[in-house]
Amino acid sequence: MQLEFSTRYRKEYRKLPTKIKQQADERLRIFALHPFHPQLNNHILGGEYAGCRSINITGDYRAIFEIHGDVYVFIRIGTHPQLYG
Repeated sequence: MQLEFSTRYRKEYRKLPTKIKQQADERLRIFALHPFHPQLNNHILGGEYAGCRSINITGDYRAIFEIHGDVYVFIRIGTHPQLYG
């Protein structure tokens, strides 16, 4: 499994509070070992993000990614309202 991050994801990540960045880093470590760990709530998205999946970073923060073979491309990170509102 290879993890990649879009330019938009990197930009959004840089703007996150330090505590959320730390939690995002920890969730990505878990994801790299076990993408469907229950703590991540890895699930399929519809609508604007049809074909993508999402994992929970915190109660309100999410990371959205696409799967291309063995490459997982994280495209967005933010609060639920920022991403879906």
